[in-house]
This record gives sequence, structure tokens and C-alpha cells, in this order.
Amino acid sequence: MSIRVNVNGKLGDEKELLLSPLDLGFVFGASVYETLRTYRGRPFLLERHLARLRESAASLDIPLDVGEQDLMGRIQETLEAASNEESYVRLIVSAGVGEIDYRRGATRSPTVVILVKPLPGVPDRFYTEGIRVVVVDVVRNHPKSVSPRIKTSSLLNNMLAMREASARGADEAVMLTYRGEVAEGSQTNIFLVEGKTVKTPTVDVGILAGITRELVLSLAKELGLETKECVFPPEELYRADEVFITSSTREVVPVVRVDDTNIGTGRPGEVTLALLEAYRRRVAKT
Repeated sequence: MSIRVNVNGKLGDEKELLLSPLDLGFVFGASVYETLRTYRGRPFLLERHLARLRESAASLDIPLDVGEQDLMGRIQETLEAASNEESYVRLIVSAGVGEIDYRRGATRSPTVVILVKPLPGVPDRFYTEGIRVVVVDVVRNHPKSVSPRIKTSSLLNNMLAMREASARGADEAVMLTYRGEVAEGSQTNIFLVEGKTVKTPTVDVGILAGITRELVLSLAKELGLETKECVFPPEELYRADEVFITSSTREVVPVVRVDDTNIGTGRPGEVTLALLEAYRRRVAKT
């Protein structure tokens, strides 16, 4: 088990490969990224993640000029070099090295980084007992500042939210919009269940359209559940029958406590567990 890094097609470890201090991803945070995991050594939903990576890069005028097959080949090479049972994969594309200048054309070509490390384990209790989340004071970035549909590496907003949640003894933060609506977690999308209806914030409130979120909504429909992408206040979380979060690395995690309020029975709910099982069935087919 090891960490391997691929920078612009050159393979090594984190000690061997250094980025230039003039890279605008370092200087200005001008970079985008994707996070995914492997199952049986294969990256899950890779094509979807690569498509969103290109969309994010284009939104920042970063010309990702590496072909799809070339990029997939670099990822596979890095995974094989790491030789992990299962891996966490982070793809980062920065504006590249150039003049310290905000204007377009300051760099000639992007820096493409592939980071592979052993997949961090998720405690079994997250799935069997559920987790606690808290509504934090840190507000999700205003959608008119940086578009939330760009998966930018500038994650200070998320980092501060998670630090607040951790200091309050919680496993995840619930971030609100500037209007006080439920937005998303620091690293996850948020769902609630009312009867047989699964609700999640609409992307229009200013959140990233999570790839796992998209899959879970599809799975819910296959299970005969109604789905709603809508706007709702944090009070709806407290009153919900069930609450859960989703992410590429954690799948579907039950939430049994929001702030100091027990959700439903205080145990992982029937719908949440059904969606987790459906998610894992889908993974097993890939």
C-alpha cells in the first residue's frame, strides 16, 4: 500500500515530484479537481468524473489538452504503481506555470496531477449506528461569487465548516445558503426522507451537482420512491423521518442526529438502508 503521484505524465511519489511555486494553482488557487474511489481496483464512474473535470476546467479557461484515453492511461498507470487493495483518487488540473497575473493567457499549459493513496476506511458504525451532523455558522459561498458548479480546489469555505463541525463533536457539517436554506455538507450532499419521498436541495440554491447525488436520486426512483429537488430550511431536517449524506468515498451514510435533535427513531432508517444496499448492488455490477 502506498501513495503515488503523477504530474504531467511523470510518475513518482509525493517526495519526488514537486510543483513549481509559480504554478497559478498554488499562487491563486486556480485549479479544479475530482475525487473518486476504486472498487476491485477500478475507478467508479470515471467517465462522469472526467466529464465534470473538463467542464470545471473550461469554466476557468484552463485548456485541458490531454486526451481522454491518455488521461485514463495515466490514472491506470498510477493505480498500478500504488498497488493498493482499494484507492482514493484525486485528479487536479491547475492553470499551470506562468506570470503572476490574473488575466487570461498568463500560462501556456495546465498542470495535471493524479494523486492515488490507500482508500481511507469508513468506520462500520457510520452505517450501523449512523452519525451526527451540525448546522454550522459558516455559510456556503454566494453563488454569484464563484459558481458552485465549478469544482474548484479553493476549499477554504468547506474546510472552515468542517473544522467548526469537528470542534462541536460532529462527523459532518451542514452548510446553509446566504438565505438560510440547507445547501450541502462540507464534503457531501444532504438528503432527507419524509414517508416515501426523498428530498435534497436543488442545485439552484448554489451547490455542486454531486455525481453520487445524481446516482442516488436515480436509485430512489428505481425503488419506487418519489424524489424532490427543492428548497427547504434546516428545521425540515429536524422533523424528517430520516436524514442521510452521500459522497463518492462514503457512499450513503445515515444521519441519526442533527445538532441536538434525534432523527426519527434515532437509528438508521429503512429508506436510507435500502438506498445503501441498492448503491452497493450497482457497484457490484460494474
